[in-house]
Amino acid sequence: MKFHLNDTMNANNIINEVLGKIKPVPAEQQRMQEVADRIISLVNRTAAGTGLADVSGMLVGSAARGTWISNEHDLDIFISFPEDTPEQDLKTVGLNIARQVAADADNREERYAEHPYVHAVFGDFEVDLVPCFRVGSAAQIKSAVDRTPFHNLFILDRIEGLEDEVLLLKQFMKGAGVYGSDLRTGGFSGYLAELLIIHYGSFMEVLQAADGWKSGIIIDIIEHGNKQHNDPLVVVDPTDPARNVAAALTLDRFAGFIDRARQYLDSPAIEQFLHNPAAPLSDTEFKNITARRGTDLLAVVFDKPDVVDDVLYPQLFMLHNSITDLLSRNGFTVLNGDVWAGDGEAAVMLEMEVSCLPPVKKHTGPPVWERSHAGNFKQKYLQNKGLSKVYIENGRYVVDVLRPYTGPVELIKSELLNCRLGKHVGACIRTGFEIRKDEGLQEIDSADFRIFLKEFFKL
Repeated sequence: MKFHLNDTMNANNIINEVLGKIKPVPAEQQRMQEVADRIISLVNRTAAGTGLADVSGMLVGSAARGTWISNEHDLDIFISFPEDTPEQDLKTVGLNIARQVAADADNREERYAEHPYVHAVFGDFEVDLVPCFRVGSAAQIKSAVDRTPFHNLFILDRIEGLEDEVLLLKQFMKGAGVYGSDLRTGGFSGYLAELLIIHYGSFMEVLQAADGWKSGIIIDIIEHGNKQHNDPLVVVDPTDPARNVAAALTLDRFAGFIDRARQYLDSPAIEQFLHNPAAPLSDTEFKNITARRGTDLLAVVFDKPDVVDDVLYPQLFMLHNSITDLLSRNGFTVLNGDVWAGDGEAAVMLEMEVSCLPPVKKHTGPPVWERSHAGNFKQKYLQNKGLSKVYIENGRYVVDVLRPYTGPVELIKSELLNCRLGKHVGACIRTGFEIRKDEGLQEIDSADFRIFLKEFFKL
């Protein structure tokens, strides 16, 4: 324990104040349960009306486990089919039931994970209606969502009396910007937070443990893991010995949590539970920061594909990595890079250390003693238009040649379609893209992009 007595009293006051803000009051809890019951009843009636009496709705997730934060009215309602249901029937019939249940929603959209589901908004409640198979054990799952009911059972058997600790940990992770296992965030999931509380016993004990974490730490609550994982944090799923619950957690989010935990242990403050989103970067701030940094900024901008974030962002990250590799192979160093997606546009953002290279570059060939390859290389470059003759450096033949691209913009324009694009991103890029440079970035008309810029510059 790192706290002195006064620190402990201060931390207790902070925890009580935070809980007072994030713990749902009984009236809110009752309303959440009533809405869930009403939608589950509608699922059951809709299924029965189509002759499927053995199909039923069930509440899973934090709402079912009492670990949801006040004002976050997210309901995960599964439409449970018998295990022997043909997969195509689950997809079509399950989606049809979800559509009917959401018919009177304020808003609804169909999304796709392993199979289609419906995301609907009823007032201030966001509801995912997800078809699943009702299997006998987690070892028999037919799709990833089939595992969730078993998560429910495991947590419910162990979480009683620890719900407040989970709320504190979730809110602390939100304050640190490391909460959310979506592929855009790469942070901690709610289920992972619950498992950490069950394993360590309390919010404070999780922070104290994190103070000593190193990349590669393994937590196996029921000691049944049977697979090696190469992840910063490995938390073996109690319902699946081969699955790492923390697989989506990136190294930087893992390290960010450790850093925030140490800050709190050293000097607890309520502000560490708060995540204040950055304000949009103004034109003046943009000009000042770019002048001080003295780097060149590029953004490859194109129409955003109409897919969910967990499909979109892996493709954006893949494109970013491919462009960075392309630039590196041609001698350009990227200082910083990231990806962004708004309502209608998406972009790969790059900050270049160097944006102009000389026309000449060294082209290194094989070692002199590799007679055949070395001879072919020397013969090829005997006529080198006066840039240099073939010479030897570090035991290899070398020749100075003209660089095909002296600037990154020309390179990207010429070679982008040869990068790893991904199915949906590639389709949009092939219809057209543009490269915005420096002040041209200010022409992207989006407050969200201006917020992204502030975070990009770590301001």
